Amino acid sequence: MYLITVLGNLLITLAVSSDSHLHTPMYFFLSNLSLVDICFTSTTIPKMLLNIQTQSKAISYAGCITQTYFLIIFAGLDNFLLTVMAYDRFVAICHPLHYTVIMNPRLCRLLVLVSWTIIVSLFYGAGLGVYLSSAGTHSSQSSATASVMYTVVTPMLNPFIYSLRNRDIKRALKRFFGMQVQRAQSP
Repeated sequence: MYLITVLGNLLITLAVSSDSHLHTPMYFFLSNLSLVDICFTSTTIPKMLLNIQTQSKAISYAGCITQTYFLIIFAGLDNFLLTVMAYDRFVAICHPLHYTVIMNPRLCRLLVLVSWTIIVSLFYGAGLGVYLSSAGTHSSQSSATASVMYTVVTPMLNPFIYSLRNRDIKRALKRFFGMQVQRAQSP
């Protein structure tokens, strides 16, 4: 599941960056969401896989704090990017004639920058406090199941839900891999 998550999101990022037809606000945000999903799952899954392999649940205090810090940052960033994507679609649907003026490249970069700035300030303090204070209030089985759902399953499904069913992304991936094959075959 981790490999599918990383590969699917990486393919979206490559398709968007390699195809000039996809250099639009919607795909810019999808590419950022894919990058964040890779980072989000990479904060916990490698350690979880190591724990499963070694049959150990031990983690150092510094490792736990570091993992929690990045998990909160990327979870918050994921939420803010989804909000920005919703705003982008709102403008596209409700103000189609003004879309290119409103959603200009400068605003898109600003919205992504604001999203990144708000995973650091808002979620770091509040999320870390909640996470550390409520360690003994939930059962470990239900917490583990919930953790797997939002750290593994959701980021794995995002490429399928948001992009890989999209005609433009499929076309861009075909062009990308077609170009790669042509480069490998040419002298």
